Amino acid sequence: MARQPKTPRMLTHGQIWTALDRLAERSGLSPSGLAKRAGLDPTTFNKSKRITPDGRERWPSTESVAKALAATSSSIDTFVQLIGDTARTVQSVPLLGFAQAGSSGHFDDNGFPAGKGWDEVALPSAHDYALEISGDQMKPAYRDGDVIVVSPGTPIRRGDRVVVKTRAGEVMIRELKRRTAKTLELQPLNPNHADRTLAAADVDWIARIVWASQ
Repeated sequence: MARQPKTPRMLTHGQIWTALDRLAERSGLSPSGLAKRAGLDPTTFNKSKRITPDGRERWPSTESVAKALAATSSSIDTFVQLIGDTARTVQSVPLLGFAQAGSSGHFDDNGFPAGKGWDEVALPSAHDYALEISGDQMKPAYRDGDVIVVSPGTPIRRGDRVVVKTRAGEVMIRELKRRTAKTLELQPLNPNHADRTLAAADVDWIARIVWASQ
């Protein structure tokens, strides 16, 4: 009996988007970071753009995939490999632009992510949430587009890099210099900036940075 030819398998909507997520992860980028590097609108690859408001699947364009491959110096063969790489599980954490972190509704009282407006970023392991750096004011520690992972539940020690939110709504990234019951002494990551001392009563929350893509 003659062998029947195999029916070609169709690529699924989920496979294509997962491959783009993995492409971003390989370069230490979030989906929005990959889109920006490719010269596209930052929201092009966001999770929220993958389904239309009426529930239909939205596929990435051939042009946007090609630009993403060029921006990461990847070949189409690499992309196909990422599509077929089903053995690896990509985990993700909530992602928010650092410039948005000071606005209300994005965190609960303990510094955990809440509300709408969050994207996702793929990571080697699951942590708590991620923030994407905007601008170069924190050079040389962090550059524009770098992603940091923040863990509110991780103990903080002197010398750790931390995210601090004040009760006035200011969000900053600093190195913890000293902490007492009454004050918080913070050292800037940019040597051109001055140290900062905050009254403990003025601090809403403080959380340790446990990972950064660089």
